[in-house]
Amino acid sequence: MRSAFILSLPLFALAACSSGSDAPQPSASATETEEVMQEAPASAEATDTGDGAAVGMSEIPEAIRGRWGLVAADCTSTRGDAKGLLEVSADQLKFYESVAKLGEIKEAGESRIRGTFDYTGEGQSWTQDVVLDVQDDGKTMIRRDYGKDAMPGPLTYTRCA
Repeated sequence: MRSAFILSLPLFALAACSSGSDAPQPSASATETEEVMQEAPASAEATDTGDGAAVGMSEIPEAIRGRWGLVAADCTSTRGDAKGLLEVSADQLKFYESVAKLGEIKEAGESRIRGTFDYTGEGQSWTQDVVLDVQDDGKTMIRRDYGKDAMPGPLTYTRCA
């Protein structure tokens, strides 16, 4: 106990010398900072209640719904091997080997949504925070996943014809 006190003395001395507030200052993690930097402002169709819930939206916006491919072959394959195909409906995302049901909507607009999705696939289940953002007059969609085991960067999809 005495050695812990002695080891903490330099910290007390350093704290006494610093200027500014006595309260500790929060610092953002690298993930939080990256998340803020990657986020584009949401459209104004739905409003945020302050606790993160979007008011006025209970489904994935119409502009986001449809079939999206990571590569052109995802949209045209007839062999069932379109591993980058993403089918978006009013309440779910359907991938090659998993399905994600829409949970809580955190932000939403005409062509953008951020929400919690409950995934199932390959005998597993997990929850992921996802942003879907349609751009280029509806031709391109950017998907960003956040949280534990999230994809390391955004994925860019092209709308299937």
